[in-house]
Amino acid sequence: MQKRVIFQNKGLPYLLLLPQLVITALFFLWPAGQAIYQSAFIPDPFGLKSQFVGLGNFEFLLGDRYYLESFRTTAVFSLLVAAVSMGLALLMAVLADRVIKAAMVYRTLLIWPYAVAPAIAGVLWLFLFNPSIGFVAYYLKQMGYDWNHVLNGDEAMALVVVAASWKQISYNFLFFLAGLQAIPRSLLEAAAIDGAGAWRRFWTIVFPLLSPTTFFLLVVNLVYAFFDTFGIIHTVTAGGPERSTMILVYKVFADGFVGQDLGSSAAQSVILLLVVGLLTVVQFRFIERRVHY
Repeated sequence: MQKRVIFQNKGLPYLLLLPQLVITALFFLWPAGQAIYQSAFIPDPFGLKSQFVGLGNFEFLLGDRYYLESFRTTAVFSLLVAAVSMGLALLMAVLADRVIKAAMVYRTLLIWPYAVAPAIAGVLWLFLFNPSIGFVAYYLKQMGYDWNHVLNGDEAMALVVVAASWKQISYNFLFFLAGLQAIPRSLLEAAAIDGAGAWRRFWTIVFPLLSPTTFFLLVVNLVYAFFDTFGIIHTVTAGGPERSTMILVYKVFADGFVGQDLGSSAAQSVILLLVVGLLTVVQFRFIERRVHY
């Protein structure tokens, strides 16, 4: 029989939960409630008065061509960041897992980029690809390609995807490497004895056993691309050129803090929260079925 633990002080569990509840209320519930409340008003830029419009801000956004384009831009950007960062991280994890000599040195070097702040990562890649002083842009020009992300929207998107993916690779690498090291070596040795090559062993044994880790990282990377890449977008392109890198989270900032359209910005933050929540539910509802635990 298992002994049942009984708290003598009935208020102790609530006291232990109180710090987390306070933090959640102050930094999530209160801002979310304020955003929902402000989305129903159109305040003036000076904050002296507000006009109640109900769902008017949402109706305006759903009819705004620029806002709808930001959905497509966000979708392309998020999928590219998730695919590139997870793909390269998995490749590096597989290679690092096979290294015997100086393995810790390789792993430490691959983890370092995660400590870099998003804004710093953006500035780093901005200098590398700066059309005037960037040495990568210089060598591209020597090879006959005139790189200029300030004027070319596709190049600007490619640059922010590279910067955001580079920043996230280390995080994904840690989890993929831990997942690879948790796979029993006896399974791989048995498959090798049966004649399975390295490529076949990876797709039939390693990758299916990594599916829980892959699913977790997919959710985390999409949330990262939706929210945590604001600093990279702001330092590299500021949403340009011609809104080609204007993702949803940056449009909230641009309309609210730059354009002083606080009602529309609040409505956009509510829509963004709903989109990310719905996307997460869809992933757990449909994609998790293919996960082998």
